[in-house]
Amino acid sequence: MVQCEMCGKDVASPNRVKIEGAELDVCDECTDFGTEVTTEDSSSTSTKYSTSSSSSGSSGSSSGSSSSSSSRPRHDMFDEMDELAQDYDQRIREAREERGLTQEELAGELNLKASLIRKLEHGDTLPSDDVQTTLERELDISLSAGSTDADEEWSGGSSSGEYTLGDVVKRKD
Repeated sequence: MVQCEMCGKDVASPNRVKIEGAELDVCDECTDFGTEVTTEDSSSTSTKYSTSSSSSGSSGSSSGSSSSSSSRPRHDMFDEMDELAQDYDQRIREAREERGLTQEELAGELNLKASLIRKLEHGDTLPSDDVQTTLERELDISLSAGSTDADEEWSGGSSSGEYTLGDVVKRKD
């Protein structure tokens, strides 16, 4: 028997659900918290996301809205977000140095504090969406990692097709 990864309840046949960008094996009651993931049996490795229409009768308050949206696929908000590049600090520093500016001069042009520029270039802080957009526009750089084909066709994990956190995480030592 498997445990639900949300509530810990023992489940004979868990449902695969995408919740806030993570795919989890959950019980029927926790299925309502995300979008059910069904994999196609074709040769492609893509997954198809559809709303859960086979959940138990415990979703009384959301049953009215789920019937109208069950004909079209739901998308998770994290599917649309760009990830910040891991080397964002180097990109900012190199672009600033190419323009021949000091941290203080760049901060003055962007109407930001010099200490913020310093922290961004050292990688001590992540830029807010507004600061990221401003830096990208003014320095003519991209701070987004962008998805690659390697991300979508990643083939790590065990031979059974199940992945653990250790298969995905890269340590920064």
